[in-house]
Amino acid sequence: MTAPSSARAAPAPLPPSRGRELLDTPLLNKGTAFSQAERAVLDLNGLLPPQVETLSEQVERAYNAFQRKPDDLERHIFLRALQDTNEVLFYRLLLDHMEEMMPVVYTPVVAVGCQEFSHIYRRPRGLFISYPLRDVIPQLLRNRPNPEVDVIVVTDGERILGIGDQGVGGLGIPIGKLSLYTLIGGIRPERTLPIVLDVGTNNTERLSDPEYLGWRHPRVTGPEYFEFVARFVDAVKHELPNACLQWEDFAAAHARPILERYQDELLTFNDDIQGTAAVTLGVLLGAIRTAGTSLKDQIIVIFGAGSAGVGVADYLRLSMVGAGLSDTEARRRFWLINSKGVVREGRTDLTPAQRVFAQPESAISPLSPGAGGTVGLAEVVRAVHPTILIGLSTVGGAFTEEIVHEMARAVERPIVLPLSNPTTRSEARPEDLLPWSLGRALVATGSPFPPVYYGGRTFRIAQCNNVYIYPALGLGLVASRARRVTERMILAAARALGENAPAAKEPDAPLLPALEDLRSVAIEIAVAVGQAAQQENVAPACSVAELRARVAGEQWLPVYPHYVAE
Repeated sequence: MTAPSSARAAPAPLPPSRGRELLDTPLLNKGTAFSQAERAVLDLNGLLPPQVETLSEQVERAYNAFQRKPDDLERHIFLRALQDTNEVLFYRLLLDHMEEMMPVVYTPVVAVGCQEFSHIYRRPRGLFISYPLRDVIPQLLRNRPNPEVDVIVVTDGERILGIGDQGVGGLGIPIGKLSLYTLIGGIRPERTLPIVLDVGTNNTERLSDPEYLGWRHPRVTGPEYFEFVARFVDAVKHELPNACLQWEDFAAAHARPILERYQDELLTFNDDIQGTAAVTLGVLLGAIRTAGTSLKDQIIVIFGAGSAGVGVADYLRLSMVGAGLSDTEARRRFWLINSKGVVREGRTDLTPAQRVFAQPESAISPLSPGAGGTVGLAEVVRAVHPTILIGLSTVGGAFTEEIVHEMARAVERPIVLPLSNPTTRSEARPEDLLPWSLGRALVATGSPFPPVYYGGRTFRIAQCNNVYIYPALGLGLVASRARRVTERMILAAARALGENAPAAKEPDAPLLPALEDLRSVAIEIAVAVGQAAQQENVAPACSVAELRARVAGEQWLPVYPHYVAE
């Protein structure tokens, strides 16, 4: 539920700025919605056209301008410019047109925004922490726009969605993510901080671009890289000890080591590992309930064994153990596959996290190798008859008709989640998956897809986007005053999401709630997270009623203050 656009805030103290300075402050600016009385008191007469508009009228005009833009990149630029001009109007517009605009603010259009970051740069937002300035990181943090910060999203730009190393252009991801923290979780916009750790780039196209705005240097690696990250974390711990630090789009070689190194030192999580895992688990819990089966009976194939794929496997394994399986039994139900084939014992290229899910040779030997002697996706599906197929590979079209037919032949309600972004990297398209499975597949995707019409029925496709988890998780952390993020809190978020699956009540409904319901669902997830935090003794104790009231009270709404009595 969202607040009606006509809602008004209580009278507010006069803002600290006047005149042009006030109009240049995005969170305080009301533009043409300043009343005549406010214009007189705040030295705005003559700086604005005479007509006084309501927020609803401003939204209508902004939406008309949005619609006139010729392509998605121009629409992305328009929304970013509006955010930098009038944040209340920006968020009110998004709330009123969430389904249409969320893909423009974030995935998939943000991928193009990152690629074009240096070309479309207009105004500063967030912080650029570059390697050459590594000795003054605390000073850089003190240059943040607002002193009080609840949530930081940081990236080093190396693994942006499915498009790889974008260097300093990766800042578009934290900016977009934090917009959704506010839009859905209700985190106050001035209490969010996007950061890019600019350690160079190995993207030759960026380095050769005369307009590239980042540090023109190959990526710093090895001990120097981790020392730089350590300096950054130390500065955050000193300058913003209570802020939640979210790691975003780090390469697999860095993502998990960074998380494991710092997760017990500050309030932090990695969205690619834990957020992706939680939303996937939430979708699967709803899908399993819809299919009428149980979690402990699932056989899971995950195509893509990077940080996201292993993170999904980790949380599914924990949930299966909670459902009654031993850890060994649970691990043997996972088949992870990467570019070198199935994750198996004896491979010397596996990370410690991947080795947890390595299948023994006794399980591999009966499988017939495919082309090149590798046991890959098709061979595994043919042999193990998975009930769940998850794609986190960025290999577009990897889930072929043959593979889906084979899966559907053995399973009444196959669960198929092609989760790679952007749309071109999706392992399959829903318009193919439904016919290939004769309408029996339960489908959610990583990118937005239109409804599928098949067999006289309309299937709405859920977008398995982390936006269902991280804004609510952030809201729960802020409201509960948590000091750490634990596995139990992530699992609680996933379960709360699964309990809100529309498909569990209506067979043809999607596996995730509608976008317009996300703010109300976020409250339920945030309460579950806060309760788990208390159970883990990482948050002060309070009653459920008090916690719920805190959560609701923390949700900021895009409503203009009125500064003087009318």
